[in-house]
Order: sequence, then C-alpha cells, then structure tokens
Amino acid sequence: MVIPGGGAGTRTVELSRRRLWVFGVMAAILLALMATITVTWVPLARKAATADELALRVDSLLFEQSRVVEVVRRVERMEAIQGQLERRMRTGGSIDSALWVPLPTEAAGGATMAVASGTSEPTAWPLAVAGALTRTHLGGAAGDHRGIDIAVPGGSYVRAAGDGEVVEAAEDPDYGLFILIDHGNGLRTRYGHASYLIPDRGWRVRQGEVIALSGSSGRSTAPHLHFEILRNGRPIDPFTMVTRP
Repeated sequence: MVIPGGGAGTRTVELSRRRLWVFGVMAAILLALMATITVTWVPLARKAATADELALRVDSLLFEQSRVVEVVRRVERMEAIQGQLERRMRTGGSIDSALWVPLPTEAAGGATMAVASGTSEPTAWPLAVAGALTRTHLGGAAGDHRGIDIAVPGGSYVRAAGDGEVVEAAEDPDYGLFILIDHGNGLRTRYGHASYLIPDRGWRVRQGEVIALSGSSGRSTAPHLHFEILRNGRPIDPFTMVTRP
C-alpha cells in the first residue's frame, strides 16, 4: 500500500510471487555483472598505473641501446685502423703507420718530415703528408678565417703539433669533430673536420702522435684539416710556428 503525502488517496500495488521472483533474478544478475566488472577492472587499473613506469623503462633501454651501438661503431673503426696498420706492416709500408711512436718519415717528393718529440710548443706539421693548402689565415675578426685549411684524402693521419693535454674532443656545427690541445704558456691548437677522434678529453699526447683521422665533418665541402694555433685565446698565423714540408 502506497500512501502519498498531501492528503491524497492511498494506492495499493499488488505483486505476485512470480513478479517478485523475476525481480529477484534480475537483481541477482545485476549484482553478478557488477562483481564481474569490478574483478575485471582491478587488473586493468593496476596495469594502467604501471604504464608510465614501463614507458620510462623502455626509453632507458632505447638510450642504452644507442650507447651500445655507438661503442660498437667505435670498435669497428678501431679494428679498421688496426687492419690498415697490419696490412702496411705486412707489405713493408711506411714507418709513418706507427700511431704511438712518431718517427721521422719521408713525405711525398722526398721532403723530410722530422718530428722533434718532447717539444711542447706546436711547431710540427699537423699531418703525416704535406697536403694542399686551400685557405690561409685571415685574422681573428668575425667572419675571417682563424686558421689554415689543408686538403688531404679522408682518413689521413692528423698529428699533434706539440706535446700537451687534450682539453676538448667533441663535435661542433662549424668545426665538426675537432680536438683542442693545450700546450702550456698560453698556446693551444685546434684540429677540425675530422672523421674520427682517437684521444678523449684529459689525455696527454706527444708531438707527432696521431690524434685523429681527417674527414669532412661540420661545415665542410670536401675532406680537409682545419688547423689553428691560438696564443692566449687569440688565433695567430700557424706559419709563424710551423713549416709546411
């Protein structure tokens, strides 16, 4: 019996046992569906909660993979250099193949390229060959050429002009792969556009030691070496200190 407010008349509703049974079954089915949805949703909610963590792990693994690939490439390059040295030694190649023991050699045309090991000042020619001079020093003002450009085949040996410490071995949009060596007394040398760098930052190198392979990285149109000498941070003409063979 339903008794509404406001003094209205009462209303009687009769439900048979069959209807009550149907309503009960429907209520049971509804409860079962709610329970099923709840049980199914809990694992999904847990997976959603860990999605961000999994994404971070994937990014970390991809980063580590890229580092491994770079290490493999470096090893392959070093193996290629070693293979070249072994072939030269078997075929009686030039003694200039010795990467870590700089010795006097004969350049093209018979010019002697002597290396005075133990000299900290950058006075040695920075290549194992004479090369072709394509640009000269034009001063240090903005827009001028701060060093000299020497055209050589890609993969030629680039040598330290003097004893010193590698203060930079990195990549630059203009210089490409480059090395900066501090020789003390305010003198530094820069070697740009390399295809491969051998020493890392902090390494000590000797005059005549091979520090890189020439290339065409950075702002370059052909394989060559960009060579600079800086005194107290200001570029000077390299030919005031080195002599081209």
